[in-house]
Amino acid sequence: MVNDVAAEFGGLSVLVANAGVYPQARLADLDDDQIDFIFDVNVKGMMHVVQAATPALRESGRGRIVVTSSITGNITGHPGWSHYGATKAAQMGFIRSAAMELARDKITVNAVMPGNIVTPGLKALGDAYIAEMAKAVPLGMLGEATDVGEAVAYLASDGARYVTGQSIVVDGGQILPEGPDALAEM
Repeated sequence: MVNDVAAEFGGLSVLVANAGVYPQARLADLDDDQIDFIFDVNVKGMMHVVQAATPALRESGRGRIVVTSSITGNITGHPGWSHYGATKAAQMGFIRSAAMELARDKITVNAVMPGNIVTPGLKALGDAYIAEMAKAVPLGMLGEATDVGEAVAYLASDGARYVTGQSIVVDGGQILPEGPDALAEM
């Protein structure tokens, strides 16, 4: 896949590792197949695509790797998502070590960590559900895919040539409140 893309476009300078799954399951109900599945996609899949793309990124002389992670598992937690959170925390460990390993090749490795983003799956839960979720966000709304895309575009740009091993939280301030009183005082 990577070789085909590089051949068609005359090289590869940016990789966005965006594949991920988030099946919900309570910790007590998780079995090995569920755990293996989410780690295979969210962690091993990300690592394999980075491995495959690294030679082409190295040839570009200014490679950018951007991983889509999450605030879940890195900053916040959610019932039923312990396995998902574990994969997202693993991604952050990976980007820091990969950033060190690939720095000499002028390849930066960073992540975006979205909060609640309106997706087709979330829309299916209805406007009332989305409105209730938005109450926990200081900006009073959920993000759109374009909000995450803008952060990815920055990390992929020459403007981020000196940024590596970092993550940008895109969450409308969702992680900021110290408790329910903080939101009530706004």
